[in-house]
Amino acid sequence: MPQTVIPAPAPASLPVRGSDAVFPVRRIYCVGRNFADHAKEMGASIDRGNPVFFMKPADAVVPGGGDVPYPPATRELHHEVELVVALGRDAPGVVPVDGALALVFGYGVGLDLTRRDLQANAKAKGLPWDTAKGFDHSAPASELVPAAEAGSLATRALWLTVNGEPRQRALLGDMVFTVAEVINELSKLYALKAGDLVFMGTPAGVAALQPGDVFQAGIEGLVEFGGRIA
Repeated sequence: MPQTVIPAPAPASLPVRGSDAVFPVRRIYCVGRNFADHAKEMGASIDRGNPVFFMKPADAVVPGGGDVPYPPATRELHHEVELVVALGRDAPGVVPVDGALALVFGYGVGLDLTRRDLQANAKAKGLPWDTAKGFDHSAPASELVPAAEAGSLATRALWLTVNGEPRQRALLGDMVFTVAEVINELSKLYALKAGDLVFMGTPAGVAALQPGDVFQAGIEGLVEFGGRIA
């Protein structure tokens, strides 16, 4: 490996259940409008032929919970709890739906933190809303559970509480696009690689977080984690 002219940053990573090794994060893909009730509360429609994707930087992950700094330039930091899918194999080009789950290393739960006021302003002007989604510490996430240990996800509930009060809850089977369908669609647009994460979209109930708030998020019977907005 060539010498670097500045110190190379440590790679972003997530812990793995039952292992001392960590999962190195390459990219973070996110799915928008993947629960019909959330799309409705945001005033958007669902298009089964055109899933909505955006990205976050890999170093936006906050691994395993803990303090999450309240970001600058916003007064409306919103939580969006999501299933996190970790890819453990490179995709050989476009991945068929019936072969997509073979790429999955494991599953976790995370928050797609959003500067909602910046997003609303950008949408109103027809501008991209990268600054609303791809900021520092905007992807807190749990440990990853290997896929072989996870079993079926469809009947498991995705949930979030803030200061002990329920905020979001839905069955993963209510997602508009399944994990396999999302991997298939992403593979048409990007060269998917081992180390990629996919945040699968959020159900209804998104709302503001304030400094000092304590959150707990989970997938029923599989994994959970918590943290505090610092």
